[in-house]
Order: sequence, then C-alpha cells, then structure tokens
Amino acid sequence: MSDFTIANFKNVSEGLQEGQFSVGDRKKGSSLSDLDPIYRDLLDKPITVILGITGPDGRPNLTPMWFDYEDDKILVNTAAHRPKCEWIRKNPKLTLLLVNPENPYHWMSIKCTVVNEIVEGEPGGEKATEQVDKIWVKYTGNEPPYGLRDPVIDEKRVLFECEVDRIATFGTPS
Repeated sequence: MSDFTIANFKNVSEGLQEGQFSVGDRKKGSSLSDLDPIYRDLLDKPITVILGITGPDGRPNLTPMWFDYEDDKILVNTAAHRPKCEWIRKNPKLTLLLVNPENPYHWMSIKCTVVNEIVEGEPGGEKATEQVDKIWVKYTGNEPPYGLRDPVIDEKRVLFECEVDRIATFGTPS
C-alpha cells in the first residue's frame, strides 16, 4: 500500500473555534491501522456506507451498501449485472462515506482506487463468494450463504479490491 493523507477536520464537539469545519491537521498514513481508534472502529461496525461513483452522465451516483475491508484494501462487492459494476470499471475512482448512525457528526470519507477485480466463476472467484458471505453475516447475523441473490438469473458477484488514496475524518463518537 502506498502512503495516503489522513485529513482530520476540526469539529464543534470540541466547542466553537476559529476555522471550525476546516481541516485541523493532516498526517501521512500507510495503513488503515494508522487511523485513530475512534475511526478504525467505524470500519468494523455494520454501518451502511454510501458509495460514490461516477455515472455515465458524469454526475455522482450514490448507493447505500454494505462495507468491508481486508488488511489495507477496501472491498466493494456487487452483482455483475448491475450498472454500477460497469461504471466502476470505466472509472475506478471511488469514494465511501461511513457515518456513525448514533452521531452524524462522527464520520469518515475514504477515497480509493480499484486495483484488482475478482469475478465469481473465474479463477480465484471463490474469494468474491467468501467475501459476500462474510458481509452477509456481519450485516444480518444470519448464517451463510448470502441470501439476497436474484433467483431469476445466475447472479455472479464481482469483488473490487481498492487501495486507499485519501481519508477525511470528522468528529467523535459521542
């Protein structure tokens, strides 16, 4: 993983201050473990994230979805037949927003770039299946396998592995 910037915004949880809501400090990171624990915690919770990608008309397309990561890679798992899959292939620059559901003034934005694509049914494709089963358990508490496959088609999953480019953090848990 290459180095990336972590920008920590000033926030009103510390009281009114000059320049509030602007970047308070920046530091370099080379791993998700370089994040302050209050933000690393957001990565592990079953928070529905907002995925931002560029649609065919050039405007942002925002999709609520499940989130996961492995080591220092952000993982985006989607069905191959969905339009967003092709949009990601055309423009592999993604942004994810994780907002603490208990405090909307505690959030993290991750800008990342796809570095690898894994497709079910192709060599190594079992990793896409294992990962969708893992997030099924994380978000529903149900046993695998993933239970939301379209029953009318032979749905294939695509796992995009992404490298972190920049992270912005804001607020505290409470």
